[in-house]
Amino acid sequence: MTALLITVDTELSSSLYQRGVSLEENVRRSIWAEAQGQAVGIGWQMDRLDHHGLKGVFFLDPMPALVHGAEYLTPIVGEIVRRGHEVQLHIHTEWLAWTRQSPVGGRQGRNIGDFALTDQIILLDLARRLLEQAGAPVITAFRAGNFGANDDTLRALAAIGILWDSSVNPAYLGRDCRISADRQQIGAARLEGVIELPVSGIADRPGGFRPAQVCAMSAAEMRAAMHHAAYEGQDAFVVVTHSFEMLSRDRQRPNGLVKARFEALCRAAAGMANLHGAGFYDLSPAIADAPVHGLTRVPPSRLRTGLRLVQQAWATWRYEHRLIPA
Repeated sequence: MTALLITVDTELSSSLYQRGVSLEENVRRSIWAEAQGQAVGIGWQMDRLDHHGLKGVFFLDPMPALVHGAEYLTPIVGEIVRRGHEVQLHIHTEWLAWTRQSPVGGRQGRNIGDFALTDQIILLDLARRLLEQAGAPVITAFRAGNFGANDDTLRALAAIGILWDSSVNPAYLGRDCRISADRQQIGAARLEGVIELPVSGIADRPGGFRPAQVCAMSAAEMRAAMHHAAYEGQDAFVVVTHSFEMLSRDRQRPNGLVKARFEALCRAAAGMANLHGAGFYDLSPAIADAPVHGLTRVPPSRLRTGLRLVQQAWATWRYEHRLIPA
């Protein structure tokens, strides 16, 4: 049976902070995603997951605690844990630009992979402790902000005892993601002392890759990808979204198309007998040793791709108030 991991990168906005938005407003807009009288962030996401009997993995970034203090993390962690979902580690190192007491001697970088190994160990260990002190169970998995990790990131995770990484997104390999991973990797694999479980996806064109991200993939594409993974007996299928992804890019209004996609994802997953919602606590490390030869992604479909492009164009005009598709 294929484990479905619906992962949510849960983070404050550094751009809102730079524009002078308060911590409370940033939490409201970025974590709970409140706009126009609706809340479509992690609370709404957990509502939909609970309704369909699924589990969410919330990769939570604690780095803003270096600027705002750690107290804001406790209610966020507490709500996720109380509802039976997972808190795992996420990190956006751009917040180091505004901290008064840098844990790495004032050194800065947009991504965790921009730092030397020793600094990465310090930053990842600090971030993990912030989450656990806020009430999270023992952290066992990590994803880099912007997927901006490198091989030293994996070595740093191994050094602090975190077993799982999900920073490989083939769409980012060779760009922000500088992990020495095979772009065709589908299943879990052991790399640099950790188990790498990459973001899933489809081939949207010959030789291409479209990640299984809610805002990037149509409901039909996501459904086809999950069916394909379950039919092949893949050990895991990893979906990505964000705490604020159901809002427009300016976070001023809910995006009805992305909300509908998330709901369709949950509904389709709940209806597949050979797919089950899971988190990293539910996975066996043995999946990294299972044979992966012959695993494939959904092949291209001009019809599915064309329909998604039309949907994206309409949603960009409707919810983003502009004409260039997202």
